Amino acid sequence: MSHQNTAADEAARSFFRKTPVVLLMAAICCLLWGSAYPAIKICYRLFSITADDTAGQILIAGIRFFAAGILALTIGSLTRRQLLLPRKSSWGSIIVLCLFQTVIQYIFFYVGLAHADGAKSAIINACSAFVAIGLSTLVFRQEKLTPVKVFGCILGILGVIVVNINFSGFTWDFSLTGEGFILLSAVTYGCSSVFLKRFSAKDDPVMLSGAQFVMGGLILIVIGLAGGGRAVPTSAGALVLLTYMAFLSAAAYSLWGVILKYNPVSRIAVFSFLTPVFGFILSCLFLEDSAASAGLRSVIALILICIGIYIVNRAPQEN
Repeated sequence: MSHQNTAADEAARSFFRKTPVVLLMAAICCLLWGSAYPAIKICYRLFSITADDTAGQILIAGIRFFAAGILALTIGSLTRRQLLLPRKSSWGSIIVLCLFQTVIQYIFFYVGLAHADGAKSAIINACSAFVAIGLSTLVFRQEKLTPVKVFGCILGILGVIVVNINFSGFTWDFSLTGEGFILLSAVTYGCSSVFLKRFSAKDDPVMLSGAQFVMGGLILIVIGLAGGGRAVPTSAGALVLLTYMAFLSAAAYSLWGVILKYNPVSRIAVFSFLTPVFGFILSCLFLEDSAASAGLRSVIALILICIGIYIVNRAPQEN
């Protein structure tokens, strides 16, 4: 049985390290996360949650992530044909992921977003890739930091800057509760990618994703309700959209965990630069936020990011 498990794991490792597979799965994850940008704004409108209603936003997030966890565990159990539940030894990992990926990251992000410019927030949040790669290479020694990886990441963040920045209304001010919290959010999210890779060596990444979402969602629900948050749907469409948001979180984070399990963090983290670009493009389509230069900026950003992804993935892979 042990030999069969080893053979199956080697087969999975070989499959999920193939470049076309990595490209497809990572791009799907980023497209799903990018779709959350307009989906969240539309969801707030359908639940009558205003921009300054932080408690309501946290409550909606809690419901979304709790449902995402249930979906991830259900789908994982069906595909594996066995109940996907945490072992006693898994709870420490789940708590760490819950805090870094869902609770702390989300609270910092939304409080910060309320006090910071949206463009600067997207640019600062893109630094999570640098954090993940820095921790993986310099702290946990999971791989080596090379000039090629650094250059690829620089191109990626330049792409995020191109698609988000608007110098006519852009200021370089920095506040602790605004840009500072967005930066802390990026740091915690970057940490979660490294932790997910470490923990998935012993536990199923889909189980870890689902369980941490359930726990984190419950915590956010309690925080939102305690703050006076309310989530009353104004139509059936509100529930449909909330269900989609739960699905995208479950699917994207579970897929991300699988490819992180079998690949170096740098190879996967660099794809996260695609998320704000997809979010920008989809926001232009669904929210009518497009500017005259939106198309050109998107093309330039995608070119820069794709070159960065190519450079990092072209580098020799250590594990």
